[in-house]
Amino acid sequence: MIGRLNHVAIAVPDLAAATALYKDVLGATVGAPQDQPEHGVTVVFVTLDNTKIELLHPLGKDSPIAGFLARNPAGGVHHICYEVADITAASARLKRARARVLGDGKPRIGAHGKPVLFLHPKDFTGTLIELEEA
Repeated sequence: MIGRLNHVAIAVPDLAAATALYKDVLGATVGAPQDQPEHGVTVVFVTLDNTKIELLHPLGKDSPIAGFLARNPAGGVHHICYEVADITAASARLKRARARVLGDGKPRIGAHGKPVLFLHPKDFTGTLIELEEA
């Protein structure tokens, strides 16, 4: 069901500093910050040859990333995103397997403009999983 690794998301307490670190120290190609109000985050994508890194920063005090950073003040890996060919079919398969899809269980549009779902970390060895329709 899952395809290639789309990105690894890292929550960061200082988006400008993290962006500069990837751009200036590691020499990576870094995109512009993008506010994602429906997800409560600002994101910056770091493009690599084989995948992307998504730097996440809270957009507002109610952001789920704010809670993550309260527990992990230095930041850290937040989730891993895998591609799927058909998000609706993937959702149905997950529900049949009794895997918990977060939120209302319906795909939402993610930062790449494509449908996404998040899966409960307790069902996937402690890792928050995002699925994105490719």
